[in-house]
Amino acid sequence: MEKTYNPQAIEQSWYQTWEQKNYFAPSNQSDSSYCIMIPPPNVTGTLHMGHAFQDTIMDLLTRYNRMQGHNTLWQAGSDHAGIATQMVVERQLAAAGQTRHDLGREAFTEKVWDWKKESGGKITQQLRRMGASLDWEHERFTMDEGLSHSVREVFVRLYDEGLIYRGKRLVNWDPVLHTAVSDLEVVSEEENGSLWHLRYPLDDGSGDMVVATTRPETMLGDTAVAVHPEDERYQKYIGKFIELPLTSRKIPVIADDYVDPEFGSGCVKITPAHDFNDYEMGKRHDLEKINILTEDAKINDNAPSKYRGLDRYDARKQVVADLDALGLLVKIDKHKLQVPRGDRSGAVIEPFLTDQWYVKVESLAKPAIEAVEQGRIKFIPENWSKTYFEWMRNIEDWCISRQIWWGHRIPAWYDADGKEYVGYSEAHIRQKYQLDDALILRQDDDVLDTWFSSALWPFSTLGWPDDTKRLHNFYPTSVLVTGFDIIFFWVARMIMMGIKFIGDVPFKEVYIHGLVRDSDGQKMSKSKGNVLDPIDLIDGIELEDLVAKRTTGLMQPQMAAKIEKVTRKAYPDGIPAFGTDALRFTFAALASTGRDIRFDLGRIEGYRNFCNKLWNATRYVLMSTEDQDTGLGSEPVELSLADRWIISHLQTVEQEVNQYVKAYRFDLAAQTLYEFTWNEYCDWYLEFSKPVLQKGASEAAQRGTRRTLVRVLETLLRLLHPFIPFITEELWQKIAPLAGVQGDTIMLQPYPEFDADKVDTDAVQDIEWVKQFILGIRRIRSEMDIAPGKRLEILVQNGSADDKTKLEAHRVLLNTLAKLDTISWLESDANPPESATALVGEMKVLIPLAGLIDKDAEIQRLTKEMDKIRKDLDKCQAKLNNPKFTARAPEDIVNVEKQRVADFSSALQQLETQLEKIKGI
Repeated sequence: MEKTYNPQAIEQSWYQTWEQKNYFAPSNQSDSSYCIMIPPPNVTGTLHMGHAFQDTIMDLLTRYNRMQGHNTLWQAGSDHAGIATQMVVERQLAAAGQTRHDLGREAFTEKVWDWKKESGGKITQQLRRMGASLDWEHERFTMDEGLSHSVREVFVRLYDEGLIYRGKRLVNWDPVLHTAVSDLEVVSEEENGSLWHLRYPLDDGSGDMVVATTRPETMLGDTAVAVHPEDERYQKYIGKFIELPLTSRKIPVIADDYVDPEFGSGCVKITPAHDFNDYEMGKRHDLEKINILTEDAKINDNAPSKYRGLDRYDARKQVVADLDALGLLVKIDKHKLQVPRGDRSGAVIEPFLTDQWYVKVESLAKPAIEAVEQGRIKFIPENWSKTYFEWMRNIEDWCISRQIWWGHRIPAWYDADGKEYVGYSEAHIRQKYQLDDALILRQDDDVLDTWFSSALWPFSTLGWPDDTKRLHNFYPTSVLVTGFDIIFFWVARMIMMGIKFIGDVPFKEVYIHGLVRDSDGQKMSKSKGNVLDPIDLIDGIELEDLVAKRTTGLMQPQMAAKIEKVTRKAYPDGIPAFGTDALRFTFAALASTGRDIRFDLGRIEGYRNFCNKLWNATRYVLMSTEDQDTGLGSEPVELSLADRWIISHLQTVEQEVNQYVKAYRFDLAAQTLYEFTWNEYCDWYLEFSKPVLQKGASEAAQRGTRRTLVRVLETLLRLLHPFIPFITEELWQKIAPLAGVQGDTIMLQPYPEFDADKVDTDAVQDIEWVKQFILGIRRIRSEMDIAPGKRLEILVQNGSADDKTKLEAHRVLLNTLAKLDTISWLESDANPPESATALVGEMKVLIPLAGLIDKDAEIQRLTKEMDKIRKDLDKCQAKLNNPKFTARAPEDIVNVEKQRVADFSSALQQLETQLEKIKGI
């Protein structure tokens, strides 16, 4: 076994072995199944920290349940990501001076398929780097033939039931991409803008009304002015008409509770074709909907001729100028507003009135709501069910059409009169509707929203609409692991579609994880320069390479300079290679239910050290047991107190870890495993084993300790495997034969379970007594600066009969581990010499100090250390006594200084007590 732990030397080779031997495939040998569907990553995507966190949790659950003996499937696959993927290929064409229209639809989609085959699998390779044990043999893609068949089947059935329809409604429109986009694809951020106050004259000449708007160009499409029905200022105007400036139209003054009397003038212009709230008000009052924009956000022919063809922002300037010239511009205020932009194009999104395809969701939502209400689906944490209910109980019809070329083309055809026909294919439609072969049909140009195919993911990937064995075995799936941001767009729709088409919920539990933030709690974003790449953490990256990676492609030099500065400050030495296991264990240790996690390199470095500790412990066990009798034969075996203690303690760990994983408390499971591995097994038990193996104990005792060393370690590796799969596989291969365990891989071994017959409470109590005794002596050594290897003569006083029994029984162990020469009893009424004291229950452990330390040198050392602490304490107190500091500094900085004062004061008090003891010698 190599002396040094090097994750790069073992991780990729083990993954290749696992995949080649098909270990990730379901066993099909168990009555109980366990299934997780991967949230399909975009085919354009690369692994980011959120993916890595989420995939670690899913793989942990998959490996755990596989070892539990369940027929386990983690379904692999990716999403075609319509808009994102089309944009990638369109950029490539643009670089060559072409557009998709130059190629035509068929040639363009072929080009996208070519790109997908060449470059679309990057994230799946990165998932392999994370150790993800997905069933790659049955990997699916949302546009493979099987899933496309599922999509057509669902569309046709819903259409035939009257649940899919085509209608003219308001949508989010991207004027650059020329398509409707979902709310999820719209990013709204606060920007500086203006609030224009415009005067609208009444048609009877009795006065005018002042409206405030952030988009004056849309006034060309106004169809009403609204006031609050109880606003006394405007009661007399309700029912009258306005002469809409710059147009030849008259529009009514209406009353609606939606209007906020406190905003602006209390009068609101209503443009139903260009504002979602106005659209709803327009429906309530039966207002005309006048669309004044083209697909690329220019003014269309529904507006006065003067403005036609102008870009929306040029039209804005012209409208404002014309109103000002007519004396109708009252004032312009600076105003901050939320501006919606397309997450792909960056263009300002327009509410736009177009013909689109919709799903009527009310009848689908009702059973989906009931499924959660009745507990057939459980959200974890439970509070996310409230978010689910809030949206589902106020759900709107779902716009499922997109005006792009890459995606599932809508299975609808039209004749020359525009009549629509829906079916699986043109041939099916002609048969279904008894159409003459001579009738010319044209297929709809639109494709389906990516979320439509994603909504079918839990059953389409298993072969539906065919009645497959995989569908019987794994539907409904066990748990969905996802982020809170797609509860509406994906989770809810999967529930609706699963219940509708399979007759059962798609999953029994929904585990909602938090966001991965930086060490300061900030959301990771490229603009902040705080994004971490999981692969960089695994492999390491030099500072210059990291800077180049973060700044390449940034268009603004100022932004690039800022990010370079942030990067150099945060990572002056670059990022070292931590390995996958350390990264995975970090994610698990931080995964407290539903909370966002703060990620910093200090944590992953600590867990890299944890892996190293496990590696070195295994080396010790191998050196102590290889070519030795590990108690597998018929020879007698005698278990020492420490052997019985560690076996007993292991049962508690097995019980707790199983409970925590089943409760999705991965943080508590990781903490339990960390503390047992590092503190109990490595720091204590391995030390306890040395006196038995090195001090001439009986063969039976040595055999018992060797057996315990390998069996406990082998069990511990199985407990740790779902968290850190690579190192545990590597070490298990070496330890398992010594423990008498047969098998080709750790991942198919049974997960350890609590065994009450192995619990020895007496051994646990005795070892805890021994540990307290040894820790007391070690603490005194540290406080008094006594060399760790210096052997001591100690006194014991006030011990009970039980203490005396334990002391005699464990004297050899105490002498060896605490580096003692003698242990002497002192009568309870005797006056001990000046000593350092530790307590073990009521019993005093005394270390006489005379002749043990250099009194003068120790006084000098303590005095010097106390002087330094006093100086630091004075500086902190001076800061806190300065009113300017406490008034201006952030609260967390002030609290840091207060904590430092408390820490310095405590340390000073301890040193003063220690100094008095030394002086008394």
